[in-house]
Amino acid sequence: MPDYFELTVQDKESSARRGRLHTAHGVIETPVFMPVGTQATVKTMTPLEMTDLGSQIILSNTYHLNNRPGIDVIEELGGLHSFMNWDGPILTDSGGYQVFSLANLREIKDDGVVFNNHFDGKEIFLGPVEVMEIQRRLGSDIAMVFDECVPYPCERDYACKSVERTLVWASLCSEQPRAQGQLIFGIIQGGEYADLREHCARELVAMDFDGYAVGGVSVGEPADILIKGVADSVGSMPVDKPRYLMGVGIMWQMLESIAHGIDMFDCVIPTRYARNGNAFTREGHYPVKSAAYKVDTRPVEEGCDCYTCSGFTRGYIRHLLNVNEVLGIRLLAIHNIHRYMEFMREIRSALDEGRFTEFREEYRELKEKQNG
Repeated sequence: MPDYFELTVQDKESSARRGRLHTAHGVIETPVFMPVGTQATVKTMTPLEMTDLGSQIILSNTYHLNNRPGIDVIEELGGLHSFMNWDGPILTDSGGYQVFSLANLREIKDDGVVFNNHFDGKEIFLGPVEVMEIQRRLGSDIAMVFDECVPYPCERDYACKSVERTLVWASLCSEQPRAQGQLIFGIIQGGEYADLREHCARELVAMDFDGYAVGGVSVGEPADILIKGVADSVGSMPVDKPRYLMGVGIMWQMLESIAHGIDMFDCVIPTRYARNGNAFTREGHYPVKSAAYKVDTRPVEEGCDCYTCSGFTRGYIRHLLNVNEVLGIRLLAIHNIHRYMEFMREIRSALDEGRFTEFREEYRELKEKQNG
C-alpha cells in the first residue's frame, strides 16, 4: 500500500471502507465529500466557515481558472492556496467535464480540445500537456488527468474511440512534471458499457496513478445506470489506492457508491440548491421559499445545531430569499454544507463502529418512506 493512503476499516458485509489520504496540505479522512469551489471559492462561503463546518478538501476547476483570472495571475499571487486563502487540500478537475458540458463550444481533436471561450469567444486549446502544466502551476494537492467525458446515451462506436483517446491523454498526463507532493488521479470512462469501463480501468492501473476516479456518470442517465457505472468501474480499481466518484452528490447515491468501495465525492448540489432556496435535512430536501413557511418559527431542520438552525427561522430565511437578500442564500448554504459534512461523519462513524449495514438499511427505509 502506498505511504500516502492507508485503509483503516474494511466493512465485513460490503465493499465500504474507511481510509486516510495524506496530501501536501493535510490528511483527509475518507469517505469524504468535497464541496465545489469552481472559481476558487465555494459560493457565498468563506474559507474559515468551510473549516468550521468540517470541510477537509475543496475542488476547483482548471478550465475556469485558466480562463479567469488566468494562471499567470494566480501564480503571481502565490498559487491557488494562497490566492483563495485556503490552507487545506485542493483537488483540481482537469476540464474533462467541460468537454461534455460545453459541447457546443468545443472541437475535439486527437491531441486535445479547442474551446471557444464562453466569455469572449476566444479560442483556447487544452490538451494533456497544457492541462497538467496549469495544474502544476496552480499547486493543487490532487490533479486529475485530462479525459473526454461523453454524454448519455452514447453510441458504442464513439464510446470506444473516446476511451482510447482518454487513455492516450492519460499516458501523456502521467509523463508531465508535477508540483511538489502533487498526486495525480486517472479517470475511468466508457459510458454505459461495462467492458469498456473494465478495459479503461485496467489500462489506467497499468500506468500506476496515485488514485482512480469513476468519470462519465451523472451526465443525464437514470439512477440505476449511474450505480451500474460505479459497479462496472470499481471492480478493476486497486484496493490500496483512493477511489473517487466524480460529480455525484445525491445522498443515497453516495451511500450506495460507498457500499461499492468509493472513497471520495464532489458535487455542486449543496450550494446550488441553496441558491435555489432549497434546504437539505435528514428527511430529504424542501423549498424554504414556499408560502407554507411564511410564518414558520421552526429552524430549517429541527434538531440541527448548525449556525443557521441555531438562530434563524424558516419564515425569516424565506423572507430573505423572496426579497433577493444574499444572506438567505448564505444561511441555506451553511446549513446544506453542514448537513453534507454531518452525513459523511455519520458514515465514517458507522464504519468505525461496525454498523455500516445498519446505517445503510436505516437510510434506505427513510428514503422509501419519503417516496411512499
